[in-house]
Amino acid sequence: MNPTITWPDFSKIDMRVGTIIEINDFPQARNPAYQIHIDFGENIGIRKSSAQITKRYSKEELLGKQIIAVVNFPKKQIANFMSECLILGAVDGSDVILLRPEAEVDNGLKIS
Repeated sequence: MNPTITWPDFSKIDMRVGTIIEINDFPQARNPAYQIHIDFGENIGIRKSSAQITKRYSKEELLGKQIIAVVNFPKKQIANFMSECLILGAVDGSDVILLRPEAEVDNGLKIS
């Protein structure tokens, strides 16, 4: 277990709901991954992310699905791709189960 954080620490994390609008293979990644484009609504816009979720999810089943991501991390270069947000999931070894809203909600909705 990680150390306890304070409420102000947690409130700095900007988690939002977004819809996957484009997904591509990422052959340059060290581990099997997708390049994902996510629509976070009018205020945040479209962000890109790399995700190692090829074991559980096909591109076809991800397209149009809503996910939850952290949108206020600094950008990160992964091979020839710039990741702009972090998609959240429950991790079991190399398997990742995406965190998603139970019902469809507006893109950009804040998680708290």
